[in-house]
Amino acid sequence: MPSIYQLKPAFQNLLRPWVKSLYRIGITANQVTLFAMFISLAVALFIYIYFSSHSINFLLFIFPLWMLIRMGFNAIDGMLAREFNQQSKLGAFYNELCDVISDTALYFSLICFAFIQAELLILACFLSILSEYTGVMAPLIGQERRYDGPMGKSDRALAFSVICLIIVACSIFNFSLALLSSICNFILVIIILLSLWTIYNRIKNSLIQN
Repeated sequence: MPSIYQLKPAFQNLLRPWVKSLYRIGITANQVTLFAMFISLAVALFIYIYFSSHSINFLLFIFPLWMLIRMGFNAIDGMLAREFNQQSKLGAFYNELCDVISDTALYFSLICFAFIQAELLILACFLSILSEYTGVMAPLIGQERRYDGPMGKSDRALAFSVICLIIVACSIFNFSLALLSSICNFILVIIILLSLWTIYNRIKNSLIQN
């Protein structure tokens, strides 16, 4: 199933010179993973606190900007681990747990916007966790970790970034809150449906290969 995850090899090739430089100065994969998680938590906390008491403005662009940067961090820590012999059992825990913690915090921070239906946002966050858990379960039956789409980690990051961009755009052009609410909640419904499809695909493909 198509997913943004399939673009990862090309993205890694662009980052490889930076990865070599980080390795030379002693930066480890686990340090990159933890740093990205703490920045994600800080960004999520800022969005929730700031926009709970301020009107929508360009500062919300921090969300899609950080999502793009964080994608780079995720690629870098994996490359450091694989290409410079930094793989470890602790690193495997960090890699999975930090991603789930970061994603959940960032997505849930948007609950500060009253026009976003809380139930849909909570369900989308829950299914994002469940889809990653489904992927992690594949090795329990002797398969590789599953990254099937159509709503993988990178796809969710793009979808939520689009929501933030739409929020800012609607604010600039003075769209009604009713229209803004309809658009954002519709995207959340799409995320939910595609997440369910992703969970199904990851289970099905794990069983087929077994």
